[in-house]
Amino acid sequence: MTNFQRLAAMDWRPFFQQQLTIEEWDQIIPARVTEQHKSQLTVATDPHTFTLPITPAMPPLVVGDWILLNENKQFVRLLERYSCFKRKSAGTGHEWQLIAANVDTAFIVCSMNEDFNPSRIERYLALAQAADAEPVVVLTKADLTDEPESWRDHVRRIDKQLQVVTVNALEGSCMDALRDWLTPGNTVVMLGSSGVGKSTLTNTLLGESRQSTQGIREDDAKGRHTTTGRSLFPIPQGGLILDTPGMRELQLADCHDGIVSAFADIQRLAEACRFADCQHDQEPGCAVQAAVEQGSLDSRRLSNYQKLLREDALNSASLAQKRAKEKAFTRFVNFSQKESRKFKGR
Repeated sequence: MTNFQRLAAMDWRPFFQQQLTIEEWDQIIPARVTEQHKSQLTVATDPHTFTLPITPAMPPLVVGDWILLNENKQFVRLLERYSCFKRKSAGTGHEWQLIAANVDTAFIVCSMNEDFNPSRIERYLALAQAADAEPVVVLTKADLTDEPESWRDHVRRIDKQLQVVTVNALEGSCMDALRDWLTPGNTVVMLGSSGVGKSTLTNTLLGESRQSTQGIREDDAKGRHTTTGRSLFPIPQGGLILDTPGMRELQLADCHDGIVSAFADIQRLAEACRFADCQHDQEPGCAVQAAVEQGSLDSRRLSNYQKLLREDALNSASLAQKRAKEKAFTRFVNFSQKESRKFKGR
C-alpha cells in the first residue's frame, strides 16, 4: 500500500494527487491541516501528527487544507482546494476570513428553542451553496421539545428539498440519523451560532469528549462561545468532522451565486416579472410581489433575500477595492526595486 493510499482515510483523493509533478511523487509529504492556532498549525500525515510554525512566506491556510512538505517537514506549497468556506472579517475590516477548506457536506446546526432563526439558516445555506457543499440542516435539542416535526416544517418552508434532521446531540442515536453523510472519504463541517450544540454533537459522533461544551443563557437561549479554534477529527466509523467556533456575525462576500441558489424559488418567480431588472419592490408586473400578496411566498424570505444581495454587493466591492490597492502597491514596489537595481553601482 502506497503512502497516498494510506492517506485516503484523511480524504486524500485523485483531485489532489493530479496536482503533483512527477518529481514531487517521491520527494514530498502530503499533509492535511487539522488544527489552526495563532502562530502554528497542527498537520497530519501518515501516520504522524505534528505542529508546523506559520511563516510570512505561507499563503493563508485553514483547517481542511492539503499542503506539501519536504523531507525536513518544511512547507513547500498549498494544493488547490475543491471547496472553501470564507466570510468577510467581522466588524469594519476589509479582509477575508477562511472558515474551512475541502469540505463535502455542511451541517447547519440550529437548536429548537427561542434562538431558532430562519433568516440565519438562509445565510448559512447561501454560504454552503457558494462553496459547492451539500447543506444539511441539523436541528438539535430534540429532548427539549414535544413537537420536533413542527420545527422541521419551519425549515422546510425555506426549501422543500432541504435535508433536515432532528437530533438530541447527547444521544448516540444521532449517529444513525446522520449516517448517510458520515462515510469514509467525506468531510463534514459544523456551522452555526454559539450554543446550538455543535461541540456536543461532535463529541457524541466521536464517542469521546474532545471539544469543550457550555450551557446556554437561560434568559434568551443564546449560547456562549466555547470552541475557540477549528479542529478536524476522524470519525471511528469513517469520514471526518470539522468543528468550528460559533459565529454571531457571518458577513457574506463574493457569494452572489450562493444566494441565488439558496433562494431558487424567488429566482424562478422573477423569470415571470415584466421587467428583466425588476427589484421586486413596487414595479408593475412583479411576479415576486404577486406571490407575496397571494401568500405563496413569505415576505420575510423576500426581505432577507434582498438584504443578503445588498450586503454581498457592498462587501464584495469593498474587498475588490482593497485587492486593487494591494496589486497597485505591489506593482509600485516591484517597479521601484527594478529601477533601484538598474542604477545600482553607477
